[in-house]
Amino acid sequence: MAESRDRESNRFSARMGRYAKVGTNMGGIAAKVAGARLFGMELDNAKNAAEIAAALGGLKGPLMKVAQLLSTIPDALPPEYTTELAQLQASAPPMGWPFVKRRMRAELGAGWQERFESFEKEPAAAASLGQVHRAVAHDGRVLACKLQYPDMASAVEADLKQLQMLFSLHRRMSPAIDTREIAKEISDRVREELDYVREAGHIAMYREILSQSDAVRVPDVVDELSTGRLLTMGWLTGKPLLDYRDHSQEERNLIARTMFHAWWHPFSHYGVIHGDPHLGNYAVFEEEGAPAGINLLDYGCIRVFPESFVEGVVDLYKGLLEEDNDRVVAAYERWGFTNLKKEVIEVLNIWARFIYGPLLSDRVRSLADGVSAAEYGRKEAFRVHSALKQLGPVTVPQEFVFMDRAAIGLGGVFLHLKAELNFFQLFNEQIDGFDAAVVRRRQDEALAAAGLGTASHAA
Repeated sequence: MAESRDRESNRFSARMGRYAKVGTNMGGIAAKVAGARLFGMELDNAKNAAEIAAALGGLKGPLMKVAQLLSTIPDALPPEYTTELAQLQASAPPMGWPFVKRRMRAELGAGWQERFESFEKEPAAAASLGQVHRAVAHDGRVLACKLQYPDMASAVEADLKQLQMLFSLHRRMSPAIDTREIAKEISDRVREELDYVREAGHIAMYREILSQSDAVRVPDVVDELSTGRLLTMGWLTGKPLLDYRDHSQEERNLIARTMFHAWWHPFSHYGVIHGDPHLGNYAVFEEEGAPAGINLLDYGCIRVFPESFVEGVVDLYKGLLEEDNDRVVAAYERWGFTNLKKEVIEVLNIWARFIYGPLLSDRVRSLADGVSAAEYGRKEAFRVHSALKQLGPVTVPQEFVFMDRAAIGLGGVFLHLKAELNFFQLFNEQIDGFDAAVVRRRQDEALAAAGLGTASHAA
């Protein structure tokens, strides 16, 4: 173990040295931005973005998850920045077998291999915070062992410091959006993803919430083989969602309808969302050779909302549907938007009508409804950006960040599947009889059953 600790210490020192170098590079870019503003010079966003990408190019960890998130929020960073960041390597290189053995020993003890019938040396998947190995239990169950990379708490904190630097840079560029609350929300959620005990609780909660749906499968957790940095689950067999892009319209619609239920039912009934809508977090399972439902994977990024926020989502929808401006304004205020001048409300409504658009017309339609997938949302994002530039920075409430991200991500799934559904009907089925007090009661019951306390403790 002493040798392992020495190696970990060396890796930690090397990582901190690299982050220090990145920090220096970022500091130089910040100084250049400040100088340009001081002397009234125009900033070249594309060039600055390329320099930032170069400064961050050595990072293969949490910051890349952040870049994916930021790309869904209009003007959280200039588009040139999110484009460059999205091109960086999004996943860490997998740990080799000698290193995996040391990590597993640290989590389960010296005889860890004896606790499995078999354990595959090569990872089945590698991501930004950890990797998954396929294993078999002594009773024959196939398992997925999610093992966290070492020193990730340190890496996350270092990456979040770079994120703060990016936001600080952007605030010097006369942005349309004040990113302080966005930064806080991202930091809180990324830190939570390191806690595999919490993730196990999220899985238990979702198993309870979706227990009545045969079309959505949630893995079970093997508690005796799990720790704070190792999460062992039942293996769910399925095919990538994108494998079904060329299947029949009926099959694609079935998958999309199931996805809609898996996302909106937990939110509208329990105030909970699966906040990482990456296509790799879903798989399609089949019965008798045809798609029958989806496997819902990865529960590190679950967002629990106060019932007042859920009520705001419902009220904003009904306000837009009924053209009730007072209800629309009340919804924004319930979310936490402040200083809502008439002009600001009109701009917020541009984005709201885009997000809610497919839910507002009672007919079968595609999500984009005649707009190409590549152009979907671009016009609205540009209008929001241009208008807010004139009105001054608007502070985006903390809870809005993952709601917006997840809604955009879910829309991306429907676009990939070319689904044609009555989204109005599907949504109204979920909010029929909505009662904020009932949402809070259900949420507290689900959190308590999963060992996560109550909503006030989970938020």
